[in-house]
Amino acid sequence: MSLRLIDWLREVDRPRVVPLAGFPGVQLTDSTIKQNMFNAELQARSIYKLMERVRPDAAFTMMDLSVEAGALGLPVRFPLDESATVEMHPVKTVADLDQYKVVDPMYDGRVWVFVETVRLLKKLLDMPIGVYVSGPFTLAGLMMGANDIALAAIDIPEVVQAAVNFCEHVVIEYAKQLQRAGADFICVLDPTAMMLSPSMYWEFAGKSVRNVFRHLDTRTILHVCGSTSHLIEKMCDTGTHGLSLDSLVDLPAIAPRVKKDVVIIGNVDPVTVMLQGKPRDVRRATSELMEAMRGHDNFLMSTGCDLPPETPLENIEELVRTAQGFGQ
Repeated sequence: MSLRLIDWLREVDRPRVVPLAGFPGVQLTDSTIKQNMFNAELQARSIYKLMERVRPDAAFTMMDLSVEAGALGLPVRFPLDESATVEMHPVKTVADLDQYKVVDPMYDGRVWVFVETVRLLKKLLDMPIGVYVSGPFTLAGLMMGANDIALAAIDIPEVVQAAVNFCEHVVIEYAKQLQRAGADFICVLDPTAMMLSPSMYWEFAGKSVRNVFRHLDTRTILHVCGSTSHLIEKMCDTGTHGLSLDSLVDLPAIAPRVKKDVVIIGNVDPVTVMLQGKPRDVRRATSELMEAMRGHDNFLMSTGCDLPPETPLENIEELVRTAQGFGQ
């Protein structure tokens, strides 16, 4: 079996579609996001029921950027029906990292919730299973503060580099655990990197993501939220198999800048179209994007980011149905 995402994309003679949809599964298990974040069996059941209903080409676990930070001991707030957030960012100096070096985050309970969710989904679903890890720069941003790390990259770059190097090892170990559990796709989420210039992105984020990917033997994806057109070439240089791009990015415009063996993933708007629109709006947006990307055989239809939990299920069904049937 080829481990290249582009080869998987081309295994069928119709378009592939993989919406980033985990949270909407809570509608089918009458559960909260918080419950799913602490219970592997519940999260697997929520995703299984959602995938059985909408039938995309692959499934992803729920998205949670606080897993690695919480495993290191940072305080995390868990609202019932919203994504978890890290409440404190205590690292200000290189010495502040020492207290975290004695912690083995792989023994954390929520790390194992996601590892076990992957194992369960591999048994339940006959489709590839994807999972998320934090980018080292974004994890370092949770330790230092997102705004603070952007300024520190200019004023005290040695602190940022030390934090990123430390976080890189944490992310690699977590990703390896997910890979051993059977993850077919590992997606690095690096939203904090969007604030960087191309040169600073490569210095503080891109090189570290490349090192993460070099330690993995599975299909890899890189997702950076927001307007990332200025980072396309540097994101490709990480060695990722796929670029998951936000709805703010003009996919047809950037497509010529993406290497032909790198899959372009995206990017129907998760809020204005998927959450707030009607099925006809989803059908129109999906068809227009499919038409605009016609001729690019490295395109995978998806959403611009993870879908909100209250996204109408019929809208997700319409996205999948329209994309899979395009051109037939």
